[in-house]
Amino acid sequence: MRILIIEDNRDIAANLGDYLSDRGHEVDYAYDGITGLHLAVSNEFDALVLDLALPGLDGLEVCRKLREEGRKETPVLMLTARDQLDDKLAGFDSGADDYLVKPFELKEVEARLVVLARRGQRVALRELNVDDLHFNLETLTVSRAGKQINLNPIGLKLLEKLMSASPAVVSRAELEHHVWGEELPDSDSLRVHIHSLRAAIDKPFDKSLLKTRHGIGYSLVDPDAVPA
Repeated sequence: MRILIIEDNRDIAANLGDYLSDRGHEVDYAYDGITGLHLAVSNEFDALVLDLALPGLDGLEVCRKLREEGRKETPVLMLTARDQLDDKLAGFDSGADDYLVKPFELKEVEARLVVLARRGQRVALRELNVDDLHFNLETLTVSRAGKQINLNPIGLKLLEKLMSASPAVVSRAELEHHVWGEELPDSDSLRVHIHSLRAAIDKPFDKSLLKTRHGIGYSLVDPDAVPA
């Protein structure tokens, strides 16, 4: 798993991070709320460990902004010294998935993170979301702002790749391989299908989500999200 630890106590962060790294997990760190939110929004993690009392932004605000502005569903395990029921309820209300009171056993933290990551993978497989654009991968239905959008099979494949990678740029070569495999089409085919996709998901709406990076590729980006 790739795990982000957002914890201002560097001893606690190092102790937990060393344990998780020794168990084969990839660990990144942030020691304040603003940096933690930036990393959580601009990268893909399997789970977050989030302290409640943080400088800059507290854990509740980080979690709330992650869900509401960053549009991220990354599972969050909140760690805190506060053990009152109201504190736990506030954590869940902000969007946390689980809550663990300090002091904690390192083995329990890992076990909870594994469960949360598996749960997050199951959710991610069902639906992709970028701003008000939604793609249900089980029913292959696409909608934006509540309006259903009909796409052909190639449009669906392109959209899945772009939404899965959002907000990152996907190269032309990646998109062509995802859609056509080794039997690549003529040079204009991708451009034509991207044009059709943009006409379907952007043209009828106020905000444009599909961006062209000339000479590189394409990306789906919520212009109102927390900047990467």
